[in-house]
Amino acid sequence: MYLDVVHLRAFYDLPLGRLLRGLIGAPIRRRWPDLKGQRLLGIGYAAPFMRPYLDNAERAIAAMPAPQGAVAWPRERDNACTLVDDDALPFPDLSFDRILMVHAIDHCSDPAAVLKEAWRVLAPGGRLIVVVANRRGLWSQSELSPFGYGRPYSSGQLKDLLKTCQFNVLDDTEALFMPPSKARTILRAARTWEGVGRRLWPAFGGVLILEAEKVVFQSLPADGKRSRLRILRPVFIPEGVATGLKPVRAVRADR
Repeated sequence: MYLDVVHLRAFYDLPLGRLLRGLIGAPIRRRWPDLKGQRLLGIGYAAPFMRPYLDNAERAIAAMPAPQGAVAWPRERDNACTLVDDDALPFPDLSFDRILMVHAIDHCSDPAAVLKEAWRVLAPGGRLIVVVANRRGLWSQSELSPFGYGRPYSSGQLKDLLKTCQFNVLDDTEALFMPPSKARTILRAARTWEGVGRRLWPAFGGVLILEAEKVVFQSLPADGKRSRLRILRPVFIPEGVATGLKPVRAVRADR
């Protein structure tokens, strides 16, 4: 079940929300350092993580699901947010080069349907990044952030889901190794927690961040073999060579 967009926006305006935006956004930017000329779509509540691409992406649209609600985004520019049905996006096929999903498949009722719609609107070879709560992490067990609501995933579960929906997983990483807390001492040491956690307990990060590529399969004949159809071309047979075929007399076309 989706959280209300008002609560999501309020969380990311808080000090803890701004911190999480930076800690989770860093590995996203490492994978996608520059989207110059690319078409970017955010699904769920991805807007806080799309801001670095506003100045170089060809277009950046935040698609917020109807059960969640929508708010104007970005605040300082013309609105680039739209209210959508997450399993029936109002965009033509092959409309985007990149899709970023945050607070989406962990809150929706049919994750496979949402991913299949993302596949449809992605261009061939387009990339997708999905951010979800890690089932092994502490943040999925705490209601301190939006990652404590909805459906957490293990890395294996998320990879299987993406493969089922015709995505090839390119990279997976974890983020948010600090314990869920508002204590100032914890918040100040957040980046230290990230460095230590990435080295010592990498499987227990609070969120999973997976990048995948759209896979387009070429259809084959039902028998799995190449088509038996061939292109017929005229063949020159030297005079006097026995072929077993009866000679055919040429017929004028104007008769």
